[in-house]
Amino acid sequence: MREKFLDYLQLEKRYSTHTITGYRRDLDDFYAFCLKTESSENIVKADKKVIRNFIVELSENNISKRTINRKLSSLRSFYLFLLRLGEIEISPLETVTSLKFYAEKQVPMSQEEMEVLQNDIMDKADILDRCIVEVLYQTGIRKAELCGLIFESVNLEVQQLKILGKGNKERYIPISEDLANLLSNYLQIRKPKEEFKSYFFVNRQGKKLTEKFVYVVVNKYLGLVTSKKKTSPHILRHSFATHVLDNGAEISKVKKILGHSSLASTQVYTNANIEQLKKVFNQAHPRAVKKEEL
Repeated sequence: MREKFLDYLQLEKRYSTHTITGYRRDLDDFYAFCLKTESSENIVKADKKVIRNFIVELSENNISKRTINRKLSSLRSFYLFLLRLGEIEISPLETVTSLKFYAEKQVPMSQEEMEVLQNDIMDKADILDRCIVEVLYQTGIRKAELCGLIFESVNLEVQQLKILGKGNKERYIPISEDLANLLSNYLQIRKPKEEFKSYFFVNRQGKKLTEKFVYVVVNKYLGLVTSKKKTSPHILRHSFATHVLDNGAEISKVKKILGHSSLASTQVYTNANIEQLKKVFNQAHPRAVKKEEL
């Protein structure tokens, strides 16, 4: 049933290969747990007690609450799939709730930090490294979307990228003339191996970029201009959204560029704009104006 479920995610839900790999890993982990503790390969018949024991073991192995919740979400989807097929009458996760945790606040790079990075550091960097950092920051795409960017999806003439995002949803993102020129210069040194020609970005060995490689590159350069703990590719996505909102972009358009299905996902980035909102209030609100005149 696991393979049927994964086929369903691929063929009907049209989830990306990356997402399906995550589901497969979570199901395999639960399968291994059932085999070890219940001496059973049949995860279809697992009950709530088995699920709770699985949570306990993950916790005892110092697996983060975020990761545990993701695994529970994968299992929840799997058993809902079985319910629809009539394979089970009740989901073992029906009364199991996700673990509560307080997510660590992600602090975006400041615009000043990004200017220092661009003007004092990146102009001396390897061109592939420059492309990785600039594309992530100037477009807000995810690292997986960068690695999977198809050569034919980059149109430098009209300065536009076609991105295949979560759920295989396509979106178009405009790029600046400077970024288009940078990508054009990269093409002069791009030497992909035959099997990786379809990908726009390839590493020095001519192979498709890995997410780990992208993380190492971004972490290296951001670490040169900030003391923030989080210096991952996602911080560049966060910084992109925060900075364009700070500079007056409409949140609905930012949502479209980021590929969010819900406006609530984009609104997370408005939390970082409180100082900007205070400034607008003090400059424009009649009460604030009168107070300054007194």
